[in-house]
Formats: sequence, structure tokens, C-alpha cells
Amino acid sequence: MRRTALLAAAAALAVTGVVAPATDAAAKPPPGSESAVRSLADDPAQRAAAAADQAVASGLDDLRVSPGETYRRTAVTPAAGMYYVTYERAYKGLPIVGGDAVVVTDTGGRVRDTEAASGALPLGVPTQPAVTAEAATSTATTVLSRVDDSAAPRLVVLAWGGRPRLAWEAVVSGIADGRPSIQHVFVDATTGEIADSYDQVKAGTGNGYYYGTITINTSGSGTSYSMTDSTRSGLRCGGQNGSAYTGSDDSWGTGSGTSLETACVDALYSVQREWDMLHDWLGRNGINGSGGGFPARVGLNDVNAYWNGSYTNFGHSQDNARQATPIDVVAHEFGHAVFQTTPGGAGSGNENGGLNEATGDIFGSLTEAYADNPNDPPDYQVGEEVNLVGDGPIRYMYNPSLAGDPNCYSSSIPRTEVHSAAGPLNHWFYLLAEGSSPGGGKPNSPICSGGPSSVTGVGIQKAGKIYLGALQRKTSTWKYVNVRTASLAAAVELYGASSAECAATKAAWNAVGVPAQSGEASCSSSGNDFSLSLSPTASTVTPGQSATATVATSTTSGSAQTVSLSASGLPSGASASFSPSSVSSGGSSTLTVSTSASTPSGTYTVTVTGSGSSGSHTASYTLTVSGTSGGRTFTNGTNYTINDLTTITSPITSTATGTAASPVQLSITISHTCAEDLRIRLKGPNGTWYTIKSSAGSSCTSFGTRSFSVPVTQTAAGTWTLEIRDQYTYDTGYLDAWSITL
Repeated sequence: MRRTALLAAAAALAVTGVVAPATDAAAKPPPGSESAVRSLADDPAQRAAAAADQAVASGLDDLRVSPGETYRRTAVTPAAGMYYVTYERAYKGLPIVGGDAVVVTDTGGRVRDTEAASGALPLGVPTQPAVTAEAATSTATTVLSRVDDSAAPRLVVLAWGGRPRLAWEAVVSGIADGRPSIQHVFVDATTGEIADSYDQVKAGTGNGYYYGTITINTSGSGTSYSMTDSTRSGLRCGGQNGSAYTGSDDSWGTGSGTSLETACVDALYSVQREWDMLHDWLGRNGINGSGGGFPARVGLNDVNAYWNGSYTNFGHSQDNARQATPIDVVAHEFGHAVFQTTPGGAGSGNENGGLNEATGDIFGSLTEAYADNPNDPPDYQVGEEVNLVGDGPIRYMYNPSLAGDPNCYSSSIPRTEVHSAAGPLNHWFYLLAEGSSPGGGKPNSPICSGGPSSVTGVGIQKAGKIYLGALQRKTSTWKYVNVRTASLAAAVELYGASSAECAATKAAWNAVGVPAQSGEASCSSSGNDFSLSLSPTASTVTPGQSATATVATSTTSGSAQTVSLSASGLPSGASASFSPSSVSSGGSSTLTVSTSASTPSGTYTVTVTGSGSSGSHTASYTLTVSGTSGGRTFTNGTNYTINDLTTITSPITSTATGTAASPVQLSITISHTCAEDLRIRLKGPNGTWYTIKSSAGSSCTSFGTRSFSVPVTQTAAGTWTLEIRDQYTYDTGYLDAWSITL
């Protein structure tokens, strides 16, 4: 090969008198000088860079370029006695994605190797787009199921694949396949098709002490990774120097309680769950409310953990066997960050400090409930997993007195140590979320003197929304009475003055002894009422199978009443039954949904209705019937000729009922000698286009019969259209037939 000969000829290339520029490396180096000679002689990194610059300027081996292309040096990295000099490439001023290169030199300035991501571009690559930046961004967003943000695209030459092309590189972020995603999407600037894409998000695997093998979001690629979350700004974890831990692969931790990297696995997992809880349950954007977060450090030489206004820091248990990084502790410390970044800041004084500490406990319990990890079930205890000083939990939210903290508010709270002063607010939150006698294995919670006889909880998510709504009203001088009025105002804002949620908020404050305040919301709910909930709220079955769910009721005000249960919205061939068919509010029933072999595939919303003397309440149950049944597969066997640079369409009219089962299944038979020439798309009845296959590749293969799975959100009935475009010349063929299973 020519490469070997050129490298042999270049082996003696050693630069002693020139310093190459750090901009366009293809430019002729300036003449040397006496000082430059001394500098090169003294600095092997400069010798390496100069030799590499001369190599790219001469087009050595893999570094050959076509007219209009230039290199720019970006870094010189030493390792094991060698230097690795990296370059970016441009074509007529446009960045070449896939045009990067590396020149390897030794300490003497001799070139040892060259690597380039792609060869010289062919002549005639266009530089003027036919597709607008706006259209490219719109196309790019189709790779996500939920789009949260997008940046203005940049025009590049995409050198990946066999045919370099002009493309828009758009960066879009959101959710793909149920996970956070930051996608770099390359849209062909001539045809408008998606030419390529990659996900910036790297979901690393961690082996945590508390949570075992878990998935955490990290960053990096190849052999360089970091415990830095690329999807949640500001989140990273490392040691006491503040730098994130790094590694050569995306696998972290050993599972040992003394391993600090393992502690970071648990810490990142925990704060990522808190971030998601804030977003999914409470509607908050990041830890700080504006899309940002803060770093975590582990290895603190103390039996403690803290938030210092800029980052969280985690120590170890008293016996030094475990790090203080279970969910409730991590989320507690980041809960202080939530407190600080809501109005009023961190405040001062023991009472305010107690509210701050309780806020940490509240966000710890919320995150623990949201994560619902079987290794650490939700329990409203604080620090039970780390067993910090060998005495079990450090606080009990449902009964603070178990740890020696006050259950009830009193005039001594302003003089009480802040962690103890958290007691009444922790107690209030538990009563609001779960009630005084929640059942289901959850502990009962005492009521302070002068309080109501009982409190009925509204659920932890609603309690969290109410408390965050209160925090948004916080001032720097916040005290317990202010939290009471603020939370009542939030309950009215969220659920209405006559709601059970408002009444429960007030009852919980009365139950912990915080006195009523002038001008607070009155919560005018009266009479008997009940609530209705389902667990689980969704299931997937194949035709002929059954699914079950528990229908739970609760008396939210007044006395218990008889609740009759019914269901509607069932698909064809399905039935629902309840055992029992009616309950006294506070009781539960088992819902069984049975499908038949003829039940069509699709996703259905089943409405469960509870009817009582005070009125009716409903809850939704999502039933997905997967697999196929009769009448769900449709075929078009008409032959369509596929000529060069032309587009053909083939329609199918579906009479299937309900929602199309996603992903729909396609079988396509095409007689064509170059499948790589073909771009294939599917249009659903509502007009949405889905890219099935892009055109790409430097060689040709026959198409034959191929199957595709296409995620869709569509009704099944209507016209589905297959579009095939031959993007290049020399090969023609025809569409034999295609079918779609809905």
C-alpha cells in the first residue's frame, strides 16, 4: 500500500527550525528564527506539533485533501512517550463532520502514524442549502417523543458514509424511548431527509452500594467517560477536589460501602431521580427551578452530609462501613438547594433553619417515593439505610418524637436546634400525604392536643405540589405560621377553596398545633365525600389475556358511604368485573379486565367510575392490547416501477378499529439492485410522516423482502401511504408488494 511507503519516507522527518501555526495547518509555516529553534529544541510538544503540521501541509498518507479543504490543529496530547496531535477539517469554510484527523509523533519530532476519519472530498460537494434551517430543525425534532429544547442548526459537510453531503446539524433535546436524550441530527440540506444522528446522552451502568446495578446518566465516549450528567445541567459527582470522577469505560463502582466511586453511583442515581421527580410530579425545571443543578462530592471525612450553597458533600457512617449516599440523604441535601433557590433564599434563625431541614426531609421522602426502588422502599424515615450512628433512622416524619424531636409546634421552636425544629413540618407533611391512620401497612401518626380527631391524606404527590407551591411564596423571614398560610393559598390555587385537598391541608396544620392565621384560606369543603384511585394504572395484554388492578377508595370528608363501581371505554370483545362490585368508602375492590381472541390490538382508556350518595368520581386505566388479531393486517400487491431520481407512493386503506398498536409492523418487497439508493417513508392517516429507511452507503445490495417496526401515535383506520424515492442514478427497480399490521 502507498501508505507504508510514504510513512517510511517520512520517518526521518524531524523539524528543528520552524514553529507551525495553530490555525490553518495547511498553510505554509513561517520561516524559523533563532528563538524558535531554541524553543523547539527545549519543548518536545512543540516539535511534535511542528512535525504534525508539516505532515498535514504535505498531505502525508491519510491526510490528503482536495482543493478547498484545510486543517486546523486543536490539541497536542502526550501519552507514553508519544504525542497525539489532533485536527479539525473544513471545506470552503464549512466544518467537515467526520473530517477529523490525528498525527502521531515521537519526542524527537518524527511522524510515526497518521489517522483521518475520511479521505479527500470528491469535487462538486455543494455549499448552498436547498432546505432551510427552520425546516431542518423541524425534521430533526421527529427523532424525539418529547422535545424540550432545540438550538439553531449549523451548516456542515457530513463526511460519514459513502457519499459526503451538505447537511444541517441540529441539536435537539428531550425524551426518546422514555429516556433523556440530546440528539445531534444531520438533515440532508438538499433532500431534507435525515442523513444521520447520534445521542449525546450516555446512560452509564453503576454498581451502587444501596441500589445494586443501576443506570445513571454520564457523559463521554470511546475510552473517556465522566460522572457528569450531560442531560441535567450542573449535576456531576467526584471527590473532595470538586472534579468529576472519570474512567476509561462507562461502568462505575464496585458495590463496596467503602468505595467512593460507588458512593457517586448512588449519589448520581439519587439526585437524577430527584430531578425527574421535580419535573414529573411537581413541574419544577431542575433543582434551581431554571434548568440547573449542582455538583455532589463524596469522601467527606465526617459522619455527616451537607449542602454549602454551591454543592453537596457526603461523608460516611460512624463505623466507616458505608457512605452517606442513600436516596433520602442525597435528596435531603439537594432539597436545601431547592429551599435556597426558591424566593427568600435560605433565611436565618432556628425556626427558619428547622423549616429548611424539614424541606430536605420532604424532598427526600418525595424522591424515595418517586424512585420506588425495592432496595429502599418509601417509608418516611430519614437515613434508615445508612444507619449513620448505629441507632437506625435519624428522624421519623410520621412520629418525630421517636427520635426525640417535637411532634407539635410550640413557642419553644424558635429556640430549638434546627434538626429538631423540623419535627412539626415533617409531621404535617406526613399527615397531609398519608393521613393519621392510612392503613396498608403504613404507620399511624399521632395528633397533637386540640387537633381534629383524624386527618385523611391526599397522597404524597399532591402533598408535594402543595408544599412546593408554598415554597414559591417563601420570604427570608419564613416561620411556621407563614408556611401554614402559604400552603393553604397553594392548595386553593391548585385544587380550589372547596376541595378536599384544601381541607386536608388545614386539618394537618391543626393536627400539629400551628395556629390559624388571620386572612388564611377558609377551605369551605363540607359534607360527605370520597376519593377513588387505581393501582396499577396501566397494563399490557395479548388478545385473550386478562389484567387486574386494585380500586382503592377513601373517605375524604364526613362519613363513609357505599360506592358502586363500573367501567366504560372497553375495546371490542373485552369485559370488566369488580370483586366486590360495591364497597364502603375506605375499602377496595379488584378490577379484572378480560380480553378475547378477537379483541383488536391498540391502546384504550378504560374509565372506572365510583358512584356514591355524594356524587361520582372517576379514575383512568390504560389498557394496551398487543399482538395481532384478525383484520389487523392489510396489503397492497400493486406493482410500482421505481425509476432513478423519482418518487412513488403506494396507499393502503385500513378498516381496523381503535388505536394502531405501536410499533406497527411493515413487510416490504422490492426488486432493486441497490437498496442503498432508496429512501422509504410512511405517512399515517393523520398526515404524520415517519422515516423508515434513509438512503446511504458506498456499495449496493439487493433489497428483497425486509421488515420494519415503526413507532406511531395514530388511529388504525384510514389511509396509510408508503413512499419510496430513488435518490441516485444507475439502478432501477419496482415495488412488488407491501403490508402493514396495525
